[in-house]
Amino acid sequence: MTRRADARYRYVILAVGTGAQASFAAAGFGVAVLAPELALRYHLGLSTLGVVIATTSLGQVLTLLPWGIVTDRTGERLVTGLGLGACAACVGSAAFAGSAATLIVLLLLAGVTGAGINSATGRAVMGWFTAEERGVALGIRQTAIPIGAGFSALVLPAIGDLRTSFLVLGGVVAVAAAVGAVALLEPPVEPEPLDAEAIIRPLRDRRLWRISVTGSFLVVVQFSVLGFVVLFLHGARGFSTGEAGAVLAGIQVIGGVLRVASGRWSDRVRSRLRPIRILALLLTVAMALVAALVHAPTWALVPALLVAGGLSMGWNALAFTAAAELAGRARAGAALGLQQTALAIASGVTPLVFAPIVEATSWRTGFALVALCPLVAIYVLRGLGR
Repeated sequence: MTRRADARYRYVILAVGTGAQASFAAAGFGVAVLAPELALRYHLGLSTLGVVIATTSLGQVLTLLPWGIVTDRTGERLVTGLGLGACAACVGSAAFAGSAATLIVLLLLAGVTGAGINSATGRAVMGWFTAEERGVALGIRQTAIPIGAGFSALVLPAIGDLRTSFLVLGGVVAVAAAVGAVALLEPPVEPEPLDAEAIIRPLRDRRLWRISVTGSFLVVVQFSVLGFVVLFLHGARGFSTGEAGAVLAGIQVIGGVLRVASGRWSDRVRSRLRPIRILALLLTVAMALVAALVHAPTWALVPALLVAGGLSMGWNALAFTAAAELAGRARAGAALGLQQTALAIASGVTPLVFAPIVEATSWRTGFALVALCPLVAIYVLRGLGR
């Protein structure tokens, strides 16, 4: 490629990477959107639904780091085509699950096989953009999560059939796997030779561990809101599934805008961590407000949920970029694998803990406890500079 063609192709990389990640997010968040239908079909209570919602994230915990190391060794195309292709097969097969146990196994395998897309697309985008542009570029790439979740929130209730919904999600993932396997080319730079020791070196960096732990506490808020807002509005406030899904879609839009804006903000101030601290503080205030307004009129509650849900997503691109930059592109797969593993553990455990707390107490208590998590994240980041 010529230099001009290289400059243009980086936007192809950004678009393909964002689309591939969005397809995986659509499959994961689609389970939360389909939760009311799953409860009816498989006769599930709230705590068991929490297990189902958590399953894909828990599957990712097992393979995010190995997939990241494989990405550093083999490149993004193989990981995207092989991993995401297998994920598509698992999601599509969930359409024919005859029991809740079978569904859980298939969703677990979907997480196991599709987890590599996190490191693969993040590493690809990082390699094609300079440090001065990377905050915005990875912020755009991280909008894949709200794009995918928004797709599920708007499309799946309109489909109205559980089997068709899973087949649609599997088809979307399959298309993304095929496109990514063809289009995610290596950047036009001389690759840095790495041995196994060099690849795992970032895993010994305490700064990376602190960034990962910070994200874990923030993602508790994200999954408490995104994973349960449909159930909360449908079961406790009488919203239809479509109305609750529209609120979830609105949260995704705000979250996506905040991810790009926070990336631009971090480029301008040349710091990824200072904006995270500020967003975490705002998130605590927003979640406390949601807890206070649980029984308030819809006109007060819904805006509070939109703001809190959006803020719960706004920090993610910053932590992702910080982890990748700390390691450098050649080792970014392993670093992102570790960071994303921490997030997957937190996102998988959150429904398992949050649902029983709500079931034993109330939605207000659950949201109030979640509001404390960003304060812990701020504490973990103390003293950590650029």
